[in-house]
Amino acid sequence: MSAQSVPALLLDMDGVLAEVSKSYRASIVATCHSHGAKSVTFDLIGEWKSRGGCNNDWVLSLDLINASEDGEKGLTLEQVTETFEGFYQGTESTSGLCDTETLIPTMEVMEELYKRTNGLMAVVTGRPRKDCMKFLKLHKLEKYFKVCVCMEDGPPKPDPFPVAEACKLLGVAPSKAVIMVGDTPDDINS
Repeated sequence: MSAQSVPALLLDMDGVLAEVSKSYRASIVATCHSHGAKSVTFDLIGEWKSRGGCNNDWVLSLDLINASEDGEKGLTLEQVTETFEGFYQGTESTSGLCDTETLIPTMEVMEELYKRTNGLMAVVTGRPRKDCMKFLKLHKLEKYFKVCVCMEDGPPKPDPFPVAEACKLLGVAPSKAVIMVGDTPDDINS
């Protein structure tokens, strides 16, 4: 391995490839507020995410609602997920907050990373596959990522499964030479 290349590069999507403060984070706030938890803020979400164990935004929304004194009690995960998805995906009458997502790295950076990894790059995300693929297609990133490990594929980060699965699908052995880039403790611990 030269100083210019790495065996494989694994990238989280939210906060690494996708700027999500106006989409996923805003959907958490809107979901919590719609269920009475008006005390939930972007800062509070950041605090919870920095603790780890908050990789699923539907579950995080429910946990924040339940932890809030003014949050509606007795909600199911299915109810909270439906509310969240209404904000994130949109409805027949409103645009989804997913439409506000932007690409963090430039296309020049993506091309350089692709070259330095000899094409061995993967997305390792807690997003549902359809949301992952939608973002990749919208931002013309599909050619860079032949491997995407998503929510449906197995246990979420911080479990090592998503990283190990990405390495397996890329045909590389998990090692300290494989680079995983993330923005939360769950990414680091996986």
